[in-house]
Amino acid sequence: MNILLLSIHGLIRGKELELGRDADTGGQTLYVVDLARALAERDDVDRVDLVTRRIPDPAVAADYAAPVEPLSGKARILRIDAGPDEYLAKEQLWDHLDGFMDNLVAVLNAEGRMPDLVHSHYADAGYVGVRLSNLLGVPLVHTGHSLGRDKRQRLLSAGLSDEAIDATYNMNRRVDAEEEVLAGADLVIASTNNEIGAQYGLYDYYQPKRMAVIPPGTDLSRFYPPTPKDPPIACADQVRRFLQDPDKPLILALSRADTRKNNQTLLEAYGESKALQKIANLLIVAGNRDDIRDLDEGSQAVLTDLLIGIDAHDLYGHIALPKHLQQDQVAELYRLAAASDGVFVNPALTEPFGLTLLEAAASGLPLVATENGGPVDIIGNCDNGILVDPLDKAAIADALLQLLSDPERYRRLRDNGIAKVREHYSWQAHAERYLEHTKPLLKHHAPIPLAPNRGIRYRDRALFTDIDQSLVGDAEGVGQFVARMEENRKRTTFGIITGRRFDSALTELKQHGIPSPDVLIASLGTEIYHAPWLTLDTYWKEHIDYLWRPATVHRVLSGFPGLELQPKSEQTHFKLSYHYDPEQPPRLEEITSQLRTQDVTANLIRSFGKFLDITPSRASKGQALRYIAQRWGIPLERILVAGGSGADEDMMRGNTLAVVVANRHGEELSQLEDLERIYFADQPYALGILEAAEHYDFFGSCGLPAAPNPQ
Repeated sequence: MNILLLSIHGLIRGKELELGRDADTGGQTLYVVDLARALAERDDVDRVDLVTRRIPDPAVAADYAAPVEPLSGKARILRIDAGPDEYLAKEQLWDHLDGFMDNLVAVLNAEGRMPDLVHSHYADAGYVGVRLSNLLGVPLVHTGHSLGRDKRQRLLSAGLSDEAIDATYNMNRRVDAEEEVLAGADLVIASTNNEIGAQYGLYDYYQPKRMAVIPPGTDLSRFYPPTPKDPPIACADQVRRFLQDPDKPLILALSRADTRKNNQTLLEAYGESKALQKIANLLIVAGNRDDIRDLDEGSQAVLTDLLIGIDAHDLYGHIALPKHLQQDQVAELYRLAAASDGVFVNPALTEPFGLTLLEAAASGLPLVATENGGPVDIIGNCDNGILVDPLDKAAIADALLQLLSDPERYRRLRDNGIAKVREHYSWQAHAERYLEHTKPLLKHHAPIPLAPNRGIRYRDRALFTDIDQSLVGDAEGVGQFVARMEENRKRTTFGIITGRRFDSALTELKQHGIPSPDVLIASLGTEIYHAPWLTLDTYWKEHIDYLWRPATVHRVLSGFPGLELQPKSEQTHFKLSYHYDPEQPPRLEEITSQLRTQDVTANLIRSFGKFLDITPSRASKGQALRYIAQRWGIPLERILVAGGSGADEDMMRGNTLAVVVANRHGEELSQLEDLERIYFADQPYALGILEAAEHYDFFGSCGLPAAPNPQ
């Protein structure tokens, strides 16, 4: 197998991971690196590519700008350009994901080898993974790590409004992407049973039959109990300098500086218990910092509250809060706590899994952990700790006292953890189960066939345009357009991409004297016809039929007021078309939710303020266009597309050169005005397309115009 792992945000590299640097560089980054290495160790895996975003930013290490980084003989990190040359938080990546997808496909094409399986991690990668899986015709596996609906519920409970949540976290786009990937994924991998029911159960596309619990592993070569033969622990002095009696057992908490990790409650539990202070020290590692004032607002608040709590309870000499801990020191820190007969505590409000719990257990530490989320499974499997209500300070203190005051119980739970982590949570065991679940998926997919003359191209660019209100509307402009295309036909593929049916499109082209195209994409991307005889692409027809249930769509939509079926002449098997009343327009979110609850995967496309079309999830103008580009080997950067309605958005986002002609500026694409690859022409209709051709020098160098010289 050739496996492609997608993990787009955060800072990912093969060594010295900056865990806890920010909210995006947490356990997921370690998980995907370890997963890539573990899969690559298998004899039945040929190659593993861990694909992330390339970050050429002097504010971060130069490692993150390297296009390729080897992880092992068969695994590597592949970094793809997307967006500006700076590090971006995951919430700011959404507008750049289409470009990421297009750039990734270009790199895969250049290497001449496609993956057999795509595995996306988190919602942003899921957005890309759905499109990559659809384009290549390969299975999609997804791991959510954390989920937007669950996070939204917690933020609402904390007093934030829906509007504030969406403005800060781009939550609507995230949840839409998660619903889309849950609809399209062949397999969803969860870390715990709790994750499947409590978190994925919040989604319309909750399909437990397509989900499997495969807990992540831990690197047992790094995380192991202390022995008398171990060299002195290098980070010990960083901890001891805080403590009056450094030989007492250590209560260790390790996380990033995040309110959800709930370290403030742990500190208060310790500060209010003189018994705990008497028998143990508290060690809280909450990310790395040079100066708290330089951190983001959330991290500042967490660390400031911890320092205030230390002062309020007068815990000087009893608590260590070190400023720096390198990734290669984490294993030493666990062994330092284990050598002191200490305990590891995770007091998070909710913990999707809890990789640190495995690392601590493998290192010989009993656990006290939140009863919300993954620790339930871990402690249930390993019988190595106590679950607590993370908001109950007395319960946290009591659990810690139970373990620290009962040597026999302490030793039993410690030994259970060491043995059971090896049994249930090694990366070797994870890789074995992973392949047991994923290998059968390959039988149900047919990769996209390439055209036989793909490598012998005479036409190195293409122009695709919609018909109505884009190409036609001005006879003189159409005449000039046709003449210009004829002049450049030897090296330019001419394509039509329309919402019209095939026969209607041909009639309209003939009426306006427009020659037959090389490719005709009809009915909103659900039908593709190839020259010279405009033969139907049967592979595409079979490809988009995946999970398509038109009868169910008809039944669900019949219950919505304001919707009326268009005439039969506008309907096809793969495109269901409706008029909707602009005076009482149906809410697309409600229609989408109803379709999802019926296990229907579909695209809802609204255009011109009065039309609603429903197509299979794999069919749209943008997906059909990328399929053509992939089959015929035409780089998207050399394809000019013209349109203007909401149906055209996904073919304009990404790496295509795009134009919105003047007569369509006020329609659904006006929100894309700031994207540099979308040109808003001054001329209407065909003349606007020709204006864009000049702007991009389409018939010459074909590309974005050079940026103006600031001098």
